[in-house]
Amino acid sequence: MMTRSQQGRTNRLARPSIAVAAAVAVTAGVVAAAPDAKTAAVAGPKLSLIAASKSVTLDSWKEEPGVYLDLGTYLTSEKGAFEFKVTRKSYKDPVVASQIIRNGKKTTTKVLPAGLVKDFSGLPDFMEVSVVDAAGKSVLKKTESFCPNNASGRVRPDAPANSKFPQSCPANPFTLGSVWGVENGWAANTYAGYYSAPVQLAAGTYTAKISVTKKYRDLFGIANKPQSVKVTVRERSWEQTEGGSGGAAAKVASSSPHAGHAGHQAAADPAPSGHAGHGAPARTDAPAAATTGAGATFNVGHGPYPPAPPALPWALKKQAAEKQAGKDAFGAQGFSAARVGDRAGQTDGSRQAPGAQPNAKRPTGKAAVPNVPKPDLRSLPAYGITVSDGYEDVPGKDYLAFSANVWNAGPAKLVVDGFRSPGKELMDAYQYFYDAKGKQVGYTPTGTMEWDPRPGHEHWHFTDFASYRLLKADKKETVRSGKEAFCLANTDAVDYTVKNANWHPSNTDLSTACGQENSISVREVLDVGSGDTYTQDLPGQSFDITNLPNGTYYIQVLANPENRLKETNHKNNSALRKVVLGGKKGARTVKVPAHHLVNAN
Repeated sequence: MMTRSQQGRTNRLARPSIAVAAAVAVTAGVVAAAPDAKTAAVAGPKLSLIAASKSVTLDSWKEEPGVYLDLGTYLTSEKGAFEFKVTRKSYKDPVVASQIIRNGKKTTTKVLPAGLVKDFSGLPDFMEVSVVDAAGKSVLKKTESFCPNNASGRVRPDAPANSKFPQSCPANPFTLGSVWGVENGWAANTYAGYYSAPVQLAAGTYTAKISVTKKYRDLFGIANKPQSVKVTVRERSWEQTEGGSGGAAAKVASSSPHAGHAGHQAAADPAPSGHAGHGAPARTDAPAAATTGAGATFNVGHGPYPPAPPALPWALKKQAAEKQAGKDAFGAQGFSAARVGDRAGQTDGSRQAPGAQPNAKRPTGKAAVPNVPKPDLRSLPAYGITVSDGYEDVPGKDYLAFSANVWNAGPAKLVVDGFRSPGKELMDAYQYFYDAKGKQVGYTPTGTMEWDPRPGHEHWHFTDFASYRLLKADKKETVRSGKEAFCLANTDAVDYTVKNANWHPSNTDLSTACGQENSISVREVLDVGSGDTYTQDLPGQSFDITNLPNGTYYIQVLANPENRLKETNHKNNSALRKVVLGGKKGARTVKVPAHHLVNAN
C-alpha cells in the first residue's frame, strides 16, 4: 500500500480534454470509406476508423519509463449511435453485453457472443496496434480494449451537441450494469487510456499501424481500413520541464509541431484525491499532448481503482500548471498539472461538476413522508482490501484497510439539505421527497451534518449514512470503524440500467457539493444508479487487527444503519466480504477469496 505522500505523486494528472471535432471532421471526409458488400449487409450504424492526424509526438519520461500510445485514432458512428447495454444479474452470473440498434421506432437487441465481454471496462482486444522503427523493423504489436464512452467530439456540425451516453466505462469491480455508446455523428478515441499499460520505445521515429481486429470488423460490419500514423518519441525529464510547459528544456528526438505543448506534469501536492478517505492510491494517468481529445471524463472513482483516464479542459490545465513550493515525496522538484482532489468546480480534474443548490430556507410546516418514489440504498462488498501499519499516525499496529461503496438503486434520488442555525456547529439535516414531475412534496428531519476541519476533508459530512464493521466467522461484530459521517457525492457508476438512472449526475465535486466552513446551508445528493466510494485507510476508519487472532472474518458494509433515511427497501442495506487474516503482529497478512465470479481484492 502506498503512503499518502506517495499518493500525491501518483495522483498527478496530465489529461487535457479538448474536443478535436474539427480535426476529426476533416479527416473523416478523407479516410472514411464506404464498407464493402459484406459489411453493408450487417445491421447497425456505419462505423469507421479514422486518424485525426498523420503524425503524433509522444513523450518518454526518464522518471517513469514507458510511452503511452495515444495515437489519435477514432471510431466514428454514422446513421445511428453505436450503443450497448451491459449487465449481470448477480455476482454469480457472467457479464452479458447487447448491442442496441435503433431504426426509427423499431429497436433491435443483438446479444454479443458469450464470454466476449468479461467486465465493464469496454470491448476487449478491439484495436490492434503494430509499430515499426525507422528501418522498418517490427518493435511492437499489441491489442487494446475500446471504451465506446470515450467520446471526444463530433465529426459534423449537425450532430447532436451533446452525447447522451455516460462519459466513461466503470472501473468498480462490483459494477452491476452499464451503458456504452458512441453518439450518432460523434467520434470516440480508441486509446485505452487507464486500461492500457505503457510500452517501451526509445527516442526516435516510428510508424504505427492501427486497425480494428477482425472479429469486431465482422461482428459490427466495419470496413478493413487500417490507419497509419508517424510517431516521434521524445525523451523528457520532470526536473528539466519548466512548469510542465516543455520548450527548450525537453530533449526532443525530432522536431515536431507539438513540441511547445504541455505533455506531462508531475503533481507535488501530497494530499490524497477526492474524499479524504475517498482518497486512494490512483494509477498514474497517461501523459498526452495538449491538443488530444482522448480520455473519458467520468466517473470519478475515489477507491483504489481509478476511473478511465480523466480529461482536463485545457483552460483548467493551463491555469493549474504552476510551480509547487518544496519537494515531493521522492525528493524531486514537482509541478502541478491539475491539483488533484477537492476544490471548487473540480473533483479529480476529470470535469467540472457543481453540486446542486440547497433550498434558500429551511423547510416550514409539518414534516411528512409522502407516498412517492424514494431512493433505495444498497451496499457493495468491500474491495481494495490490504493490511497497513497505520502510517506515521499510529505506528506499530496492524490495520485492515478497505474501500466501501453505498449506491442508490432508485427509482428516486437521495436529496439531503443541511441548514445551520447562527452560532451552532452542527447543521440540521432534512431529506426531501419529489413527485414524478420533480416537484418537492414533502420532507422529514434526518439527523445532522458536521464540519470536518481535517486537511483533505474540509467539508460538511452527513452523519449516519453508512457503518463499517468487522465480523467474526460467526458473523458477530468484533470491530467497528469510527467512520460514519460522509459527504455524499456520485463517485462511481454502479448500475446505469436501473429505472431513472442519471447518466450525467451533478455533484461529483466534493468542494462545491459539500460546502465551506462558513456555509449556511448545503445540499448533498446521491443520484439514481451512482454510488459513493470511501477508502478506509487511516486509523479510526480502518479496523485495528493488531490483537485479533488469525482466521476468517467478514467486512460488513451497512447503509443507513439507523434507518434515519427513508427508502423503498431497508432489507438490502448490508453486504459482506470474506477475508482471512494471517501472519504475526507487525506483519499481518490478509487473503481475500473471490466473491462468486468477482475476483478482486
